[in-house]
Amino acid sequence: MQNLWFITNPSSGSATREKCDAIEAVFAERGLSLVGRTGFPDEPLPDEAALAWAGADTVVLFAGDGTINAALCKLASWEGSFLILPGGTMNLLAKALHDSLDPAEIIHAAHEETARVALPYAEAGPHRAFVGLIIGPAAQWFRAREAVRKRRLLALFRAMRHAWGRTFGKGVRVSGTVRLRRRYQAVLVTPDARGLDVAGIDARDWRSIAELGWNWVSGDWVGAGAVTHAISRHLVIEGSRPVLALFDGEPERLDPGTRITGGMSAQRFIATRKEAA
Repeated sequence: MQNLWFITNPSSGSATREKCDAIEAVFAERGLSLVGRTGFPDEPLPDEAALAWAGADTVVLFAGDGTINAALCKLASWEGSFLILPGGTMNLLAKALHDSLDPAEIIHAAHEETARVALPYAEAGPHRAFVGLIIGPAAQWFRAREAVRKRRLLALFRAMRHAWGRTFGKGVRVSGTVRLRRRYQAVLVTPDARGLDVAGIDARDWRSIAELGWNWVSGDWVGAGAVTHAISRHLVIEGSRPVLALFDGEPERLDPGTRITGGMSAQRFIATRKEAA
């Protein structure tokens, strides 16, 4: 880790300009070269050609789950390393890779550490989720979450009313190597080295809906209670209409018959946590 390309998103969680400046100061303190920077989404993410031209050997990501996901998917075949810093709300990948959630401590440790690990992901067509995949009507709560981030109260009210109505709908049905007999308000798929960790969430009464919605709005969208839980090698979307899905919190539409599988990345992620290494 010597030549860095720094990717941030000022609207993601705690990735403020002041904190980005402090991180760049740590780069300089360690004698690391900053060969490029991207402020996403105002600036496009770099491709492999741009990284090669700049001589980057490591992409440092200080952003939320959605920005990290976009960068990892775009650079899926890049042979350099990734250093993930906690710059979002939940920071689950950073927690899995590092003992500390202090960016400066992580950089110091990473500069002395050579461990590179692979990460599991859930995949559906061109889309991947490294943190989690949400399928079904409850995914509509992402609009309320975005309104909270942008501090738009009227938009928040409209989004919550829309999500509330959709969550009380018929639900989504999936099939796979496990039996999921019901229609669910949400199917939560967590990438796992063993396959796909699947939880079917069935929230029918107003209290469960309120709890589910609060988890989405507050950012803890993997914290909803599960009524069905299993490990599956794959899943298939059933029904006759496309369904909404959130890949690491970012919305996509999945057609009926879409097959969801698990996979493992290459060993590209810098880990300073001993258990992860």
